[in-house]
Amino acid sequence: MNNTSQWNSTLTFILAMIGLTIGIGNIWRFSYVLYSNGGGSFFIPYTIAILVMGVPFLILEYGLGFSFKKSFSNLMHSIRPGFEIIAWMLVLLVFIVVIYYMVIIGWDLAYLLNSFTFGWGNDPASFFTSYVGGSSDLSSSTTIILPTLICTLILWAVFWAISIKDVDKGIGKLSTILIPLLFTIMIFIFIYAFTLPGFHIGVSTLLTPNWSMLLDIHVWLAAFGQTIFSLSIGQAMVYTYASYLPKNTKLVDEVLIVVIINSLYEIFIAFGVFSILGYMSLHSSIPMNELISEGTGLIFIVFPQIFNTMGGMGHVIAPLLFISILFAGFTSAFALFEPLLSSLCNKFGWSRKKGVTILTIVACIGTVIFSTGCSSYLVGVVDGFVNNFGILILIGVQAIIFGWLYGVEKVIPVLNEFSTFKVGKTWVFTLKYLLPILLIIVWIFGVVDLFHNESAFEIIIYAIITIIVVGLSVAFTKLSPKKS
Repeated sequence: MNNTSQWNSTLTFILAMIGLTIGIGNIWRFSYVLYSNGGGSFFIPYTIAILVMGVPFLILEYGLGFSFKKSFSNLMHSIRPGFEIIAWMLVLLVFIVVIYYMVIIGWDLAYLLNSFTFGWGNDPASFFTSYVGGSSDLSSSTTIILPTLICTLILWAVFWAISIKDVDKGIGKLSTILIPLLFTIMIFIFIYAFTLPGFHIGVSTLLTPNWSMLLDIHVWLAAFGQTIFSLSIGQAMVYTYASYLPKNTKLVDEVLIVVIINSLYEIFIAFGVFSILGYMSLHSSIPMNELISEGTGLIFIVFPQIFNTMGGMGHVIAPLLFISILFAGFTSAFALFEPLLSSLCNKFGWSRKKGVTILTIVACIGTVIFSTGCSSYLVGVVDGFVNNFGILILIGVQAIIFGWLYGVEKVIPVLNEFSTFKVGKTWVFTLKYLLPILLIIVWIFGVVDLFHNESAFEIIIYAIITIIVVGLSVAFTKLSPKKS
């Protein structure tokens, strides 16, 4: 792999980072989290989570990536050889995420192709089950949903063609095109949403504060969980992107720019989403609480129902929304793919093209598994285990390793050299004390929720993922690196 790979400008890097942080979760997750955790009062724990965890950890990842200029597995090995296995476990889990993440984008592509004619008909729920996402009926796991498989494989082919290029010519160039387009489309959609009759019903429902919920620990955990999810902290993606930064970079300044844009974007999207739901509530006389849904239910079932009622404008807004989701998801997928690619290429001396090709073939095989008749159910099971159990605890372990065993103080000179905003004792205290405690608490609650009433099938899936990730991590750690 080309160790001199780097972004050609600060703007390219910032756009790539925005593409990393702004994904499909910003569009379909944040509005639901905001509404279900106190409405307007949720902005208090949300802001605190960003300041206490999001910004400090991102600054650390920027500093480490910029300083070491090596893969994440090499970084952990250089701190202590035994830590390399932790790095491999993390990047492998993140790679699993990109496999099912691309399947979700494949669902979106299928909807995009159907959005011009409203191919989902009058029953979007049945359309999603039969044509795209399947059901939780395990007997259907032996069948393949062809639209999902075909759309996702097409996306992987495009992904491969872009990823084999150097980061600046591939991911960087794509980000400079897609991110401005994404912002333009979403601004148009949701400014239009604010003109719809009933939009005030949705905005009022979203922002009505429930101050008593600030005393609920789950609300605070939701805020920290959303910050981890939204900013992609501790998943080696930010570190990997930062390792491609050129000299004289204002590291701390760029963290603040990315965090502010990401937060403003997802808040704006939440207003737009609830404006559209308010219109649907007024038009159909369905109470808001019956329309509000998270994730696939919102995007692939509720929104198509709304588009059906919009007349001619629905045929404009629907394709634009699904194009936006495609752009947001695609740019995030590159970031999810990069940590394992970087680690394998650096350790075994692969060219970027070879690494991308091998991992894309593996991902396409995984795509077949996630394109069965229980596609959406399997995605939900794997997503819950990988994020709430695997990645979360590894982020906490990183906080301890970097805070106590490596020593975050070593990164301060690099961070402050060119930055307008400086870090110091408060930043160190946050990373060494506050963050590990908070992450471990979030992980414990996540695990409790994950293993609550789990089925035998889900336990089997958890076991398979664990065996694969641990087994490959041990193998990659023990294998000797190629001598340069």
